[in-house]
Amino acid sequence: MLKAVFLSVLFARFFTNSRAAADLSPILRNLNERKDLELILVDLLNGLSRQEDITCVAIICDVVYLNVFEGSLFRRTAAVPYVMIVVEEYEDLLSPNFDTLESLRETRKDGCNIYVILLANGIQTSRLLRFGDRYRILDTRAKYIMLHDYRLFHSDLHYLWKRIINVIFLRYHSKINGVLKSKAWFDLSTVPFPNPIKNVFVSRRVDIWNNGRFHYNRTLFADKTSNLNNETLYVVYLDHVPSVVVTKTNDTNKVGGVEIEILNTLAKQMNFQPKLYEPQNADLHKWGEIQPNGTFSGLLGEMVSGKADLALGNLQYSPYHLELTDLSIPYTSQCFTFITPEALSDNSWKTLILPFKLNMWIAVLVVLLISGSIFYGLARHYMNLQEYIKTHESRNTNEKQLDTAEKPVGLYLFGEIINSILYTYAMLLVVSLPKLPTGWSIRLLTGWYWLYCVLLVVSYRASMTAILANPAPRVTIDTLKELVESKIACGGWGMETKKFFQESSDDIQTIGQRFETINDPFVAANKVAKGVYAYYDNENFLKYIRVKRKNIDMNIQSDMVNATSNTTDVFVGEMERNLHIMSDCVVNTPISIGFHKNSPLKPLADIYLRRIVEVGLVEKWLNDAMHPIKSLETNEDEVKALMNLKKLYGAFIALAIGYSISTIGLIGELIHWHLIVKRDPKFDKYAIHLYYMNKNKKQ
Repeated sequence: MLKAVFLSVLFARFFTNSRAAADLSPILRNLNERKDLELILVDLLNGLSRQEDITCVAIICDVVYLNVFEGSLFRRTAAVPYVMIVVEEYEDLLSPNFDTLESLRETRKDGCNIYVILLANGIQTSRLLRFGDRYRILDTRAKYIMLHDYRLFHSDLHYLWKRIINVIFLRYHSKINGVLKSKAWFDLSTVPFPNPIKNVFVSRRVDIWNNGRFHYNRTLFADKTSNLNNETLYVVYLDHVPSVVVTKTNDTNKVGGVEIEILNTLAKQMNFQPKLYEPQNADLHKWGEIQPNGTFSGLLGEMVSGKADLALGNLQYSPYHLELTDLSIPYTSQCFTFITPEALSDNSWKTLILPFKLNMWIAVLVVLLISGSIFYGLARHYMNLQEYIKTHESRNTNEKQLDTAEKPVGLYLFGEIINSILYTYAMLLVVSLPKLPTGWSIRLLTGWYWLYCVLLVVSYRASMTAILANPAPRVTIDTLKELVESKIACGGWGMETKKFFQESSDDIQTIGQRFETINDPFVAANKVAKGVYAYYDNENFLKYIRVKRKNIDMNIQSDMVNATSNTTDVFVGEMERNLHIMSDCVVNTPISIGFHKNSPLKPLADIYLRRIVEVGLVEKWLNDAMHPIKSLETNEDEVKALMNLKKLYGAFIALAIGYSISTIGLIGELIHWHLIVKRDPKFDKYAIHLYYMNKNKKQ
């Protein structure tokens, strides 16, 4: 308000200096005398203030129309803030001077929703509108009051009247000389939205103002977007799952997806007919980029040129897109990440040792050695005790008792250190002892050691069952840090994506240094399968790539004899890896529907879109779009959970190791037999038992 008061005072001084010049203007001498323009503005502004809330009124005029705002207009209108901008009649408003530009920016910043433009030069007005639309200096969705001028309706300016639709053109008709009751009057007209403008602009009459009143009392600024009267709107789309899903049937394309469902709902509520079409060379240009001549290709090119009213194609809510188009409120948020190569770690040969980790195996080995040594020590102690009793006790008193005493049964199991370790190991493998050893100390130790063995074996078997039942572990890339450390190339579509990574920090910037742009996602998938590439896109589209590529591979493998070399070059390669989608999101990006720049359809479409999101229709449509993809996905975990020969490699390796050691032992025994035993002078092949008996006595 203070700003408006300051401007009023400032321009009041300017009015005093320029009043004489304005009154001498021969162009509007009669109009200035009757103040008809001032009166109709008073009626228009008062009517608007009664109908809706006026934030502020921006008045843009030149010296010719300056005397319309001498003061009585402000006294007779509602108490609303006014911002006045007076431009020189020679100023080029397609490139306004600094003061005018700053004033226009402040007007937009203050949120003025009424623009009164009174410029005698229609070309100057048209250049102002073009500048305000191009750089969003003017709020094209505000309400405009301006003078009727045929120069505003040139074919080069028709695109403006698809954006500025809340406008009233004031066309002055002077009093007819010679007619007594004839009075000056105004014809109020507007743009024929939603009817398309053909070769010639024909305005539509709204009302007539005469003698201080409106003839029809119609609503001057009626809502023109709530009912588009079944008009045809051109909608450009890009095949990108799940937003737009194109299913080719013979020579026709069936278009579906989340955004198509949203479009159909908006078309029903706003009463228009969507006409879908794809941009030229959509497979190559996709969303489109700026060309050397300054134009845009692809989907964005259709929007920038004004050929399309709406755009569907998974448009990210980003500053780059907002600069070129208008975006609706985001209807969802998508996880953008990388699809990376996956490697299976073939550790089936380690199946027998996988149930326990290294420290557990060390503990088991240490316990085995300690337990075997304890068994050996107790057995030797009990055997020595028996020898002591036999040697030192009286034979007369104890001979009969010794005959009836407990004999050292089973002590040979642990009487030697090697046998003790082997039988202790046998108990660990749940192999029962051939005989229960004599001695309560050894028996008690055996019982507790059996409990230990049962617990250990049960744990081992449970872990082994889980390993054999679960799929083989995979080596995957799930974080940005792992992706950076992998050193593989990264890529995605468009230079804007590359700039996003290059201008970011930390790990993302490192990825940007080796980021490559690529147009064909399936060529990228082929490089990913070779283990040398990672492709960037939204998670749902990456799932679609993975499923489609896998299904094509299966079809090619089944028809390998008839497959062409070109097809196999795209999808099939040697030593291909599975495709894995990173679990970590690089960024969660909002997704919107695109409208052409400064589109009048966006405010009402946002209201309907917000309702669609709130009732859960977007989530339902997303599930419907992704259902075919999810149904085609093979649950590889269930398949690999089945038992197969490969998972028993560890058992065969254990057998091979056992056979090898046994063979080496057998060869060693044969060498010892032929080179040492048979060459001994005391060896007699006909009395071998005597040879070993004498040898044991010496030992």
